[in-house]
Amino acid sequence: MSATRNEADVIVIGGGIMGTTTTFFLRQRNRSVILLERGLTGQQASGVNFGGVRRQGRALPQLAMANRALRTWQRSAQLLGKDVEFLPVGHTRVCYHGKDVENFVQYARDARAYGLDLEVLQGPALFQRFPFLGREVLAASISPLDGHANPRLAAPAFGRAAARLGAQVMENTEIVRVEKEGGRFRVESARGDVYHAAQLVICAGAWATRLTEQFGERAPLAVSGPQMCVTEPVPYVFQSSMGVFTSIKQEGIYFRQIPRGNIIVGGGLAGPADAVTSRASVLPQNTVRQLAQMRRLVPALAPLHVIRVWSGVESYLPDGEPVIGPSSKVDGLFYAFGFSGSGFQIGPGVGETMAELVDTGSTPIALDKFSIQRFAEEPAACPGIVTS
Repeated sequence: MSATRNEADVIVIGGGIMGTTTTFFLRQRNRSVILLERGLTGQQASGVNFGGVRRQGRALPQLAMANRALRTWQRSAQLLGKDVEFLPVGHTRVCYHGKDVENFVQYARDARAYGLDLEVLQGPALFQRFPFLGREVLAASISPLDGHANPRLAAPAFGRAAARLGAQVMENTEIVRVEKEGGRFRVESARGDVYHAAQLVICAGAWATRLTEQFGERAPLAVSGPQMCVTEPVPYVFQSSMGVFTSIKQEGIYFRQIPRGNIIVGGGLAGPADAVTSRASVLPQNTVRQLAQMRRLVPALAPLHVIRVWSGVESYLPDGEPVIGPSSKVDGLFYAFGFSGSGFQIGPGVGETMAELVDTGSTPIALDKFSIQRFAEEPAACPGIVTS
């Protein structure tokens, strides 16, 4: 159909990695799209995260979309006309506890059926491959095709690419009211502008349930702030992203080095966040704990200085799984939110899957596990709830 400025086939609310990639792939399918973002594309969780392009460690039902996402990351420069600094340098998980070694071995067996091949190393072979690791490390699980990208660049690049394909990308447009009337969706901004479309996709991250509840669908969404820091530059020696797998929260740190030499560190205990003010904080004690765990993981990093810290508002669901797929109540309504701190890598796969679902009414990727219907009896979390 030919669209006026405030009318399209599809409206997408939320300009993070989910919303921008959904818009991009919908335009590749020749659907007219309006993308509405309350601030700037990639400004919230999609732009402040670690930047890991990691498939391993995901719940197995997510791997089909994660594999699809990797194929997009691999050709992102060609698709977007922009280098988003994707580096396929591998991703390595390590562990300190015997039970986690068993987990690595079992996960590698299970993931093979989903197209993810991992190499698990223990003993002398581990330290021959990674001589810099602290000697408390018992095993490493290596995913050679994974890597990392720059989250500050990715979502804006997908948004600009979608706009070049003909999407309307409207920033600084906060949505306050959504409804379906006469078979079409009516979306109203805080300024009073009104938009119409036959289909609506809500990808609004920590703010999604403010909109889903207007359609009578709730999810117990909570928010917290990732604790991120970056060090001074040093010679580029750590190519693979590396993280600690553990059930002890403060041990679970991760790092990646960029070719400029800086080392980006995340993980450990989360910090406070507030969806009402859109603010999140880094607690100094969390940074200190991160650095202590970094010394444990790679003792040679002990002398490094931190030059910057940051955080953002990330949304979490109690089972750790996102909401992806159609509404259980309203035809033509779709959701993708609540990625619990691990949405960056899978974003392009979710976007492509959502575009396929919106355009054709189906997708070969099973989404039942991610239905919002699983929270039908759950009380909704209040906007701005803080978790740690």
